[in-house]
Amino acid sequence: MRAFFTSMGLWWATPLVGVTGALIASYLNWPLPWIIGSMLAVILVRCLGWRVGEIPNGRLTGQWMIATSIGLHFTPAVLEQILGHFAMMLFAAFLTLLLALLGIEFMRRRGMDLTTAFFAFMPANFAEMIQSGIRHKANVSQIAAAHSVRLVLIVLCVPPAMFFTSKISPSVVHARLPSDWYWLLPLLLGGALTAIIWKRYKLPNPWMFGPMALCALFTASFNLQTALPVELSHYGQLMIGCALGGYFDRQFFKASPTFLIKVSVFTLSMIVCTLLLALGIGYLLGFPLMTLALGMMPGSSTEMYLTAEALNLGVGIVTAMQIMRLIVVMLCAEPVHKIWLKRLRR
Repeated sequence: MRAFFTSMGLWWATPLVGVTGALIASYLNWPLPWIIGSMLAVILVRCLGWRVGEIPNGRLTGQWMIATSIGLHFTPAVLEQILGHFAMMLFAAFLTLLLALLGIEFMRRRGMDLTTAFFAFMPANFAEMIQSGIRHKANVSQIAAAHSVRLVLIVLCVPPAMFFTSKISPSVVHARLPSDWYWLLPLLLGGALTAIIWKRYKLPNPWMFGPMALCALFTASFNLQTALPVELSHYGQLMIGCALGGYFDRQFFKASPTFLIKVSVFTLSMIVCTLLLALGIGYLLGFPLMTLALGMMPGSSTEMYLTAEALNLGVGIVTAMQIMRLIVVMLCAEPVHKIWLKRLRR
């Protein structure tokens, strides 16, 4: 079988591996089994030398499904909550940015090139940071490796920690709203069209932000009370889990183990510090700690949304905080980097 996968390298083997991992994770009662189980299964077989390939458009269609599901949470009541906590969310986004900058300075003082460290450890979208690294002639392979490890570590650490802290079994399924295909079908098709337009105009993360924005607009305008079928949610998680696992193989871990250890320590430190900051803000403002922690976590909005949904937390608040962090970081990253370089050259 190993020789077959190695020689063929066909993409269709990847979802088979992912589904197997998801089913095993479900049997073992892991949190978010369809994303964590599939991701670990793909990493395992790739490290064993079975070159399972990338699923064509798998990550994009996975984002499309999850983005649709996220957008359906933005009811008028949720938007009212977001507006009421806007200042707090903006403050939390800048705190996360400041925390990342302190970590980058620490890495720079340990001998790492500033530009590479800056775009490798900035808690922003994977693709945008790689493009920024290319423009500024940084070590792009290290930037890609750092963001891959960051995303995987947060997926592996944060959801289980949240489930354990809340003392909720991952197998507990909260009641879902019914799936109204009168609205869902046009929203899914419209979301895909929006993503294509979003991409044409070179806007960031089109298959996530495009469908999400469209669904949020219609959900808020018409106070929709519907949800994506759980099967489509599982499909989206499976595609994203397989895509995350596809970044790793034996060569990845052998390439620069010292750097990967530094990235791991940095990411785990960010998780702990974020939790402490969330604890302090939550205590001062009387805001739910777990919702705040997930909103501030320097990971992907997809995984944080899925964790919030599974725990029946404030999904809209968590997602809005994640989006706000990305906007703040994307707007501030290059100007801050430019100022930092000027000060070092004086």
